[in-house]
Amino acid sequence: MAEENKKKIFDVSLFKRLLQYIKPYRTVFVISLFCVVGLAVFGALRPLVLKEAIDVKIANKEYNGFVFYMAIMLTLLIFEVISQLLFIYYASWLGQSVVRDIRVKLFRHMLKFKMTYFDKSSVGVLITRAVTDMERIADIFGQGLFMIFSDILKMLVVAIFMGFINLKLSLIVFATMPIIIVATKIFQKYMKRAFEDVRTEVSNLNSFVQERVTGMKILQLFTREVTEYKKFKAINERHKKGWLKTVWYNSIFFPIAEFVSSLTMGAVIWIGGLNAVVEQTASLGDLIAFTMFIPMLFRPLYQIANKFNTLQMGMVAADRVFKVLDTDSYIDDTGVIKANHFNGSISFKDVRFSYVEDEEVLKGISFDVNSGETVAIVGATGAGKSTIINLLNRFYDINSGAIQVDGTDITEMTLSSLRHQIAVVLQDVFLFADTILNNITLNNPNITEEDVVKAAKSIGIHEFISSLPGGYHYNVKERGVMLSSGQRQLISFLRAYVTNPSILILDEATSSVDSYSEQLIQDATDKITKGRTSIVIAHRLATIQQADKIIVMDAGEIVEIGTHKSLLEKESGYYRNLYEVQFLKAETV
Repeated sequence: MAEENKKKIFDVSLFKRLLQYIKPYRTVFVISLFCVVGLAVFGALRPLVLKEAIDVKIANKEYNGFVFYMAIMLTLLIFEVISQLLFIYYASWLGQSVVRDIRVKLFRHMLKFKMTYFDKSSVGVLITRAVTDMERIADIFGQGLFMIFSDILKMLVVAIFMGFINLKLSLIVFATMPIIIVATKIFQKYMKRAFEDVRTEVSNLNSFVQERVTGMKILQLFTREVTEYKKFKAINERHKKGWLKTVWYNSIFFPIAEFVSSLTMGAVIWIGGLNAVVEQTASLGDLIAFTMFIPMLFRPLYQIANKFNTLQMGMVAADRVFKVLDTDSYIDDTGVIKANHFNGSISFKDVRFSYVEDEEVLKGISFDVNSGETVAIVGATGAGKSTIINLLNRFYDINSGAIQVDGTDITEMTLSSLRHQIAVVLQDVFLFADTILNNITLNNPNITEEDVVKAAKSIGIHEFISSLPGGYHYNVKERGVMLSSGQRQLISFLRAYVTNPSILILDEATSSVDSYSEQLIQDATDKITKGRTSIVIAHRLATIQQADKIIVMDAGEIVEIGTHKSLLEKESGYYRNLYEVQFLKAETV
């Protein structure tokens, strides 16, 4: 089916779907149509008035009233200019309004996607859909749809006027039109394929650049600049070839169209001149009018192909955007219970989950966390520790089993209320290119600057923030590059704390910070976990020792559960071995 759609010159069903977004702007759409009609009619009337002026006045050497005809032509020209001005403005306004609506809908749609979708999708491609492709859709209205309609209407009006003035000369012109029409159809077919290739390469280019710029530090650390440069050159070369293919098709089509148009003009002047002089079946005004009409008839015809290219580029872009809009990758948010506060008891019952089908990450795990407890989850990399956190927040849906909070299945709760009661501090902190204050509150109007300052003082990081230029209004730039990893972690910790969560999750939150920052976080952890259900994924000994319960995982299964002391008492136990190999060494250091 995809291949069949690719072969279509114009997808009518896709175009109809796009037109649905015009409904809120019917008035502007109608105004644009009237302007299009004005462009066609006023432009086609000028040669007709000039013909009358020549045949009635100049041919008879009557100059009285000639100025009147010129005034009419000037008036028509003014009306044509006004129509064009209004058309350009309103058509562009309509295009940008439609694009704004689609872009907002697309972004809202993407906000609800499962994490699985983002795991499998390129960020660069998604950016292309939301930005570059949207501009191509706007061109459908500003340069494609209405311009094509205007050109077709102008051609129709011109053809009628030509037939009315001189049918014999008109038949000469009409006889050459099939050549242009066939050439245009072939041109459109090949250009559509070429533009699809171009759009694909644009997506690849955006994706490549976005990823390399984001990972520039890694490239330089491992001296991969030359290799990545060569890869970029290869992708850019494919992009260039895609565009050159469109240039090649244009360089063939337009000279042919101009050649046919010139031959037609020569034939009309030759035959029309003979008719005017010998047979007297044509007038001088007819010849002048036809020399103006022929470009009006032919130029829109082969320029339609160019405008149709713009329309097709927009259609290809619309198809790509609608594919994202049609993607059903939602977490089922049919829960009706609005969780205002959790006591904090958590229960996993025989939970099975896999990121990839038939490759289970969690293999039927079960455990309980009592309200107010601090539970540590430990295990080797890939054991499934972070997956537990992702499932509790419903970033992914489980394959089977059940997850309950306060005895209620989390699928029965609304997503927003569930996640609002759970705060997470991740190992890989993401900060936006904004102030520290906005990164902490995430522009939540319910959290004031006073609340943030109070929270920062409470956990002992107010002094650090105040020491920065601008304090809480210091801009950390993209991904928080102006801060150290430890400082970013502190900001992330405060961001979680100010929401006053019912459940706090620390996912290896101190694994990449300096000793000073670690001490600040450890002190804050002791403060905010008191009386609050907390789940800690960490390799740091102090955090694990203080936990009420430790869950030990290996290869997606729970192998041990107990306190630090009880687990150490198990001979040849997994945790004891982990402690002796890793944590005991850490203590020694």
